[in-house]
Amino acid sequence: MSQRIALTVNGEQVEVEFTGRTLLSVLRDDFGLRSVKDGCSPQGQCGCCTVLVDGQPRVSCVTPVRRVEGRAITTFEGLAADTAAAWGEAFCSAGASQCGFCTPGIVLRLEGLTTKVGKDAVDDANVRRALSAHLCRCTGWQSIVEAAVGFPGQVVDAATASQRAEIEGGTPQRFGPDVVFGKGGFADDSAPNDALVALRGSDGQWAVGENLDDARAAAAKVQGRRTTLATPQPLEVPDGDWVRTLRTSWVDPAYLETDAAWCAPGAEPSNPLANGGSFGGKLDATVGAEARRLADEHGRPVRVLWSREDVARLAPKRPPVAAGLRADGTGVIRVARTKGIATQILAVAPGLEIEEVDVAGPPTSAALRGAGMVEAAVLMASLSPDPRVTLPAGGSASAEVRADGAIAVEVEAGAPLSEVVLRSYCLGAAHMAYSWVTSESLAVDETGEVLDLTVRSFGVVGAAAMPPVEVSIVASDGPSVNGSDAVFAAVAAAVWQDRDYATTWPTG
Repeated sequence: MSQRIALTVNGEQVEVEFTGRTLLSVLRDDFGLRSVKDGCSPQGQCGCCTVLVDGQPRVSCVTPVRRVEGRAITTFEGLAADTAAAWGEAFCSAGASQCGFCTPGIVLRLEGLTTKVGKDAVDDANVRRALSAHLCRCTGWQSIVEAAVGFPGQVVDAATASQRAEIEGGTPQRFGPDVVFGKGGFADDSAPNDALVALRGSDGQWAVGENLDDARAAAAKVQGRRTTLATPQPLEVPDGDWVRTLRTSWVDPAYLETDAAWCAPGAEPSNPLANGGSFGGKLDATVGAEARRLADEHGRPVRVLWSREDVARLAPKRPPVAAGLRADGTGVIRVARTKGIATQILAVAPGLEIEEVDVAGPPTSAALRGAGMVEAAVLMASLSPDPRVTLPAGGSASAEVRADGAIAVEVEAGAPLSEVVLRSYCLGAAHMAYSWVTSESLAVDETGEVLDLTVRSFGVVGAAAMPPVEVSIVASDGPSVNGSDAVFAAVAAAVWQDRDYATTWPTG
């Protein structure tokens, strides 16, 4: 006879099988608590699956359910209604949630901090320390800190906020408390409770189980870790008399919701893009087609999930470049062969000669945020002591790294629609640019195999290390256009300038 253990989930006494399953799997698959997100399991590095265990934050994807026997588990769904509403209002008014995938876990971490130290003792420093257990790719951290410490935010109209979010993100995107609560319509959240789960095995074949842990056991996959090898810059700068040179490596877009879709037999699969575009990283996602095939094969709904390791190895990366630039704006840029990348580069730097090179490595994509275009814009901006970037979409921005390390940004993006949301996207773009220039890259061996397989090994700068960013919005009566991509380029140019135009990124 199977043994069962008792625990309390959101105030209700329940029993579960005494097995090796994780708390994450039990909460999502057995109890349908979809605010608990899976961004990296079983790595325990992104914080999206954080819950409270006896009031203390814990990452549930690496917590065997047997270790919480007799204890009280609280997910976002279990917060008191007024507590959840207060967090929703704080995050919305500060622009602290965009796609919303990481937000429920972050809120629970901050709720645990508030309980521990008292509301009046919550400050910038201890919030940033608490956030060291989390990753957020969208917001740049600052707005989350502001929401936690009581930043005087603004009342935000959901309709205009969503309109601005779609302009910045490039895909339809919702805004409001439900997004903070984790209800942004993520692909795996809408799957029926009786759906099978399919994971890729080490042989590339799909292993199917009744739940996440069963599928993982069937896949028999040994998770890869972070390499200790140095990160290479795979391309050499062309010979020439250059005033500026730059070499970059592969960069992972580091979206937190891994590729996922589900499908019922004979039906259409769910949309893997959900509440956001994953910075262009899922536009060619294959999980929907796999879900349809497997659902028809098994005669049941099937959830197809990529692991974080799958994303590291198989999802598209920002292609590496090696460029030399003359003072007149002409030069040569070598880039890993990528469909459409030449068009992106020439849109902002028509004086550059483009050499596409076959290089062993992971797949690349010109659909990733400003791929090729931003590198070229940064090169061109480096010729001016006060760089300003205007991109073909119409957005314009300038940036400066001040003596104290803070980053000052000015952005023009037509009618702001929602200054809170525009500022949020600009903060996120500033973080992405700073992180990219200073610390992001992937180690790839000579055969093209990606060796950095954990979400932390991508090099994304955490909350404690991100300098403050000041965003000034210049409003106009013109049409609303994307502004955060221009901020991405402008901040990258300013940080590169501050690093004395180091010839390789990341600069360290």
